[in-house]
Amino acid sequence: MNNFTFHNPTKIIFGKGTIPKLKDELSIDQKVLLLYGGGSIKKNGVYEQVMQALSGYDIVEFGGIESNPQYATCMKAVQVVKNESIDFLLSIGGGSALDATKFIAAAALYESGDPWNFMNDWDSIKSALPLGCVLTLPATGSEANPNAVISRAETGEKLAFINAHVFPQFSILDPETTFSLPERQIANGVVDAFVHVMEQYMTYPVNAPLQDRFAESILITLIEEGPKALQNPRDYDTRANIVWAATLALNLLIGVGVPQDWQTHVIGHELTALYGIDHARTLSIILPAVLKHQRRSKDDKLVQYAQRVWGAREKDREKLIDIAIERTVGFFKQMGAPTSLGDARLTFDDVPKVAPTLEKRGANLGEHGDIGAKEIAEILQMAATA
Repeated sequence: MNNFTFHNPTKIIFGKGTIPKLKDELSIDQKVLLLYGGGSIKKNGVYEQVMQALSGYDIVEFGGIESNPQYATCMKAVQVVKNESIDFLLSIGGGSALDATKFIAAAALYESGDPWNFMNDWDSIKSALPLGCVLTLPATGSEANPNAVISRAETGEKLAFINAHVFPQFSILDPETTFSLPERQIANGVVDAFVHVMEQYMTYPVNAPLQDRFAESILITLIEEGPKALQNPRDYDTRANIVWAATLALNLLIGVGVPQDWQTHVIGHELTALYGIDHARTLSIILPAVLKHQRRSKDDKLVQYAQRVWGAREKDREKLIDIAIERTVGFFKQMGAPTSLGDARLTFDDVPKVAPTLEKRGANLGEHGDIGAKEIAEILQMAATA
């Protein structure tokens, strides 16, 4: 196992009927900016619950955050923060609203020029406004980590940043708020969480059995509960298990002491930025191709994954690797997610910018740092012919 430092300061408030606990987490003296997306929270009752919990508080609102939050939108919110002398940011919604909130929290106090600079220099973030969230869509794990992903339309970029200053102080996770999600968002959330685990697990062994079994338990839970959520979206226990699995998938715990990959996400971000494909759907397209492309370098973990997660009992290692990849593709299809570029109505010839764009950024991807433009093009070719 590799050396590590683990610290997660986010307070998780989990369960039905927990939104009223907001008043216990915020001071009446704080001026709060509510940040949310397209307004679904006003249709499903979450907004009303939040406003009731914060009755008497000084509240300012900022809506309209996109599903892939845009830099321009975030900067408008930064101006609101400054004009209104905001003390605290409260995200209501899914990971996109929360990622935007994290960017806004850092950008509002950034003193080194254009805040977009810190997307390529994470350590330049020296402070951020305090923030919290009421989660309504389990997927990104942003409710319990210091990560965020922001897009910038004018440059065609979708970049991530990580900085401890943007850990949420608290996150309220009421599974009942997810009951009204459409089928596509349910599927996307499960796939996103699944691939988060795979990016931290599907590398090579470093004698970290506890992290491996944590990861495997989350994968098995998502495999079991994901299809149930599609069949019965209002089953509380199913939704609760998915919400908690998505949080644990990326709250940093399973990734400590082990190598991590993240090439599926980096390539997927380009597909979203350039072609508008849902984030989770880029992951279900790219991950199978990555596993095929790197079946040699990931062979020990692929065998372990086939045996422990999918229950395969074959003796032949090559067959076990085939099963690992085939079952992963089958699960994504069961969730209604695409597993090839063709499923997204694209071909290899439609995505010529991805590899060169990542090469210009100096991307050396994968757990060994050996995936460059040539290998990315090979992965995309495999994704096209799946």
